[in-house]
Amino acid sequence: MARTRTDLIDQDPHGGGSRHATLEYVIGRRVRELRGRLNLTLAELASAADLSPGMLSKIENGGTSPSLATLQRLADALAVPVTALFRGYGEQSDAIHVKAGQGLKIERRGTRAGHQYQLLGHTVEGPVVVEPYLITLSAESDVFPTFQHEGRELLYILEGIVLYRHGDRTFRLEPGDSLLFDSLAPHGPEVLIDLPIRFICVISYARNA
Repeated sequence: MARTRTDLIDQDPHGGGSRHATLEYVIGRRVRELRGRLNLTLAELASAADLSPGMLSKIENGGTSPSLATLQRLADALAVPVTALFRGYGEQSDAIHVKAGQGLKIERRGTRAGHQYQLLGHTVEGPVVVEPYLITLSAESDVFPTFQHEGRELLYILEGIVLYRHGDRTFRLEPGDSLLFDSLAPHGPEVLIDLPIRFICVISYARNA
């Protein structure tokens, strides 16, 4: 499971595809975004910042490097600190690349023989934890595992047929079917109809839960 760090990449507004965000582009995007939040026209913001509409348009399109004095006037007109105009520049985002067959095999509570869990990645920052698994059920079990935990869960069936219980309801899940549910209710496979069964399971919950 390889974790990489990537520079912020944005779409080129001139149709040139993706590119590393320049400082001018990030400032322009932020100005346009903040102007939109205030429902200001380009002319209204230009007037409030003592700029010509043409100059403001050039700034919003990333076509010029505004001076610090100009940035301060824009920030004042938008009622934000000047540092808000730089947000997004030089930031990095997490990306986790898992090659086929290299997901971390783990033991989850309730795991039985013939029930394999492969962790395909995990979030290490932010308020929400996301855990994607590739689950393979290849053999019957005397007792099927039942789970209860915080958050939400999404199942997407790749192969096989399973009767899956959530609370007091059961769902027949076949390839291409999905099931999204509240994970606090007891849930788990109830009848393995057509083995082997393979499905993607994505669990998300608040990090402080």
